[in-house]
Amino acid sequence: MHPEMTDYKVVILRGGTSKGIFINENELPLDKNERDNVIRKIFGSPDQRQIDGLGGADVLTSKLAIIGPSTRPDADVDYTFAQVSFDTDFVDYGGNCGNISAGVGPYAIDEGLVNVVYPKTTVRIYQTNTNCILKAEVEVIDGKAAVNGNLSIAGVPGSGSKIMLDFYDTVGTTTGKLLPTGNSIDRIHVENYGDFEISIVDAGNVVIFISAESLGLAGTESCNKIESDKELMNKIEAIRGTAATKIGMAQSLSDATENSPYVPFFAIISSPQTYLVDSKDKEIKVSDIDVVSRLSFMLHMHKTYPGTGTVATGAAARIPGTIVYNLLDDESKSNKLLRIGHPMGVIEIEAEAELIENRIVFKRLAYVRTARRIMEGTAYIKND
Repeated sequence: MHPEMTDYKVVILRGGTSKGIFINENELPLDKNERDNVIRKIFGSPDQRQIDGLGGADVLTSKLAIIGPSTRPDADVDYTFAQVSFDTDFVDYGGNCGNISAGVGPYAIDEGLVNVVYPKTTVRIYQTNTNCILKAEVEVIDGKAAVNGNLSIAGVPGSGSKIMLDFYDTVGTTTGKLLPTGNSIDRIHVENYGDFEISIVDAGNVVIFISAESLGLAGTESCNKIESDKELMNKIEAIRGTAATKIGMAQSLSDATENSPYVPFFAIISSPQTYLVDSKDKEIKVSDIDVVSRLSFMLHMHKTYPGTGTVATGAAARIPGTIVYNLLDDESKSNKLLRIGHPMGVIEIEAEAELIENRIVFKRLAYVRTARRIMEGTAYIKND
């Protein structure tokens, strides 16, 4: 033990197209302010480069998963997600990350928090941010989560062992309803920018959907092109903030930006079209996809596509009248599988729903990811 520093046992783990720090809840202080201060120091925030911590200076790599024994009898572990800002000192617990969720099952298995069942272990995860149960089906080998496999996912080099994640229980967990406003489409007025038609869906996380056309976009623009257009990013944040206040997730536009930058997500939707991925090394064809999306969160464009955003997009595709539903052809509306074209490729989700007493009920909202433990060790923070 160093006399001027405190040590914390951590694991760096890639989940899907994100990378985060996983830590056992017993490692962190019980007091929220003390806990968040420790978290910031572990990551090196706030600092654009996070040079004095373990953060990756990117919204996709400045993520935290806090894991502990479950407080519910229907789950094996509790999982709390935090998005750690590097622009400010804010630690956001406002929603979940579907990609980081892919690492929870493997972490629980490798840490001995669950009983291993061969050849696949189902880990029941209580997601505390959204108060729901996730199910992760993880392949295992010699008592550990399998790493090698044939599954390739867009945005991650190579291949890995398949992890099936089912988010069937996440509908309405943030606002209480699948459609927070009760409408498939809402027309909102945004100060300085005019009127826009949007769909707001609460599944996985709350996502605001808008057509690319209404923003003057084709929908296949690169993340850099969208993010470098500061006026467009201001417009996106104004629409997002207005929608957030409409459903009670923020008190004002500034409140949405300062205190809820993670959720709601903001998805720009367009019909299938051929485009080059952002790395320019692959072409996505019309026949490969059912819909195209570009998504914004934490005031930045997502370089691939978030897992919980995938869940909400899959759900929106099964709700007649939404922005997503209206852009689908008849075959895509009836298929169980929805293929979403994003900046680095395609992500698929199994979205099955049925109408029961005039209410849409989801039987399955599942997608596949890979995950891998990269490092385990000790993080040191200064006692200052």
